[in-house]
Amino acid sequence: MPIDVPGLVSATDLHATVDGIAEWQLPSGMIPWFPGGHADPWNHVEAAMALDLGGRHQEADRAYEWLVGLQRDDGSWHQYYIAGDDGSTQVEQDKLDANVCAYIAAGVWHRWLLSDDRGFVETMWPVVEKAIDFVLDLQTPRGEILWARHADGTPWSFALLTGSSSICHSLRCAIGIAELLGHERPDWELSAARLAHVIADVPEAFAPKHRWAMDWYYPVLGGVVLGEAGRARLEARRDTFVMDGRGVRCVSDRPWVTVAETCECALAYLAVGDRQTAEMLFGWAQQFRHDDGRYWTGTVFPDEARFPGGERSTYTAASVVLAADALAGTTHASALFVESAGVLPPLMDLGEH
Repeated sequence: MPIDVPGLVSATDLHATVDGIAEWQLPSGMIPWFPGGHADPWNHVEAAMALDLGGRHQEADRAYEWLVGLQRDDGSWHQYYIAGDDGSTQVEQDKLDANVCAYIAAGVWHRWLLSDDRGFVETMWPVVEKAIDFVLDLQTPRGEILWARHADGTPWSFALLTGSSSICHSLRCAIGIAELLGHERPDWELSAARLAHVIADVPEAFAPKHRWAMDWYYPVLGGVVLGEAGRARLEARRDTFVMDGRGVRCVSDRPWVTVAETCECALAYLAVGDRQTAEMLFGWAQQFRHDDGRYWTGTVFPDEARFPGGERSTYTAASVVLAADALAGTTHASALFVESAGVLPPLMDLGEH
C-alpha cells in the first residue's frame, strides 16, 4: 500500500524519493550518501529500509547482499566504504563502530515486520548473530557499550549516548529475530537490560556530547526513555534544538538544520504520544524537498545556504520515508521506532537477576 501523509507529503512524492535512492545505488549494491561519496553500514541499512517501504525489494536485497559480502570474520564492518574506479568496494575509514555494526539487526527485523519473509530472516541470522556478538564484546561491566574498535581490535576508551541508545534498539530487534527462529540468547536479553539501565539512569557513563541534538532525543528514539520521562526529556531541551518553522538544529550553538535529525526527532515525539509535534516537525522538513524528490541534507539559517554544499543525501531521503510510514501507520513496520509494544521484545526486568 502506498504511504501517504495527508496534507504533508503524498504517495507520489514519496515514490519519487525512494526512486532517488534507487537511482544512486551502485551495481555492487552499495548505497553511497551521494554519487561519488562514501557509504557507511548504518545509513546504508536505513536506505535499504526505505527501499523496502517503497516496494523496491530487489534493490533492498542487493543492499543487504553487499553488506553480507563485506562482513569481517569478527562480525563487524568498517566505518566507511567507497567505490573504486573498477566498481570494487574499498575501505575508506577502517574504524569498527559498534552502532554502525548493530544496525543490521534493525534492518532485518524491519523486513520481517514489513513482509513476513522468514526465508530472508533465516538467511541473515548468521550475519546478525556475528554482528551483535561483536558489539556486545564492547559492553563494559557497568553496561554501556564502548564506541568502537580500531581496525587492529583495540577498543576506544569511552561510550556515546546516541550510539548506545541506537544499539539498544538494534539489540532488541536482534532478540526478536532470535526468538522468531527459536534461538535462545539470554545473554543478549541481559545485555539489553543493562544497557537500557545506564542510558536511563547513569548519564556519567557516556562522554559528554550535550551540544549535539542526537544525545537529546536518541534515548527516546531508541525506546529506552518513554512515557512521562520521555516527554520531560524532550521538553527540557526543545527550545535549545528546535528552530521554529525550520526544524531541528544538529548542534545547539549553530543555526544548522538537518532534515534527517528533524525526521528522527519527529519519530521521538511520536514515540511519546505527541503526534502534533511530530507532524509539525515532519511538515517543516518538507520545505527542504528538491524538485527531484530528494531532500537537502542541511541548511544554514538565516541565509539558507545548503551544507554540505549541494548535498542531497540518500540517508536523508530514507529518514523522510521512515518517518512518513510511522506517521501514516501504513505498514506493520511503521511501529518499529515509535511503538515498541507488539513489535519489539520487552526489556528484561533487572530486578529478577
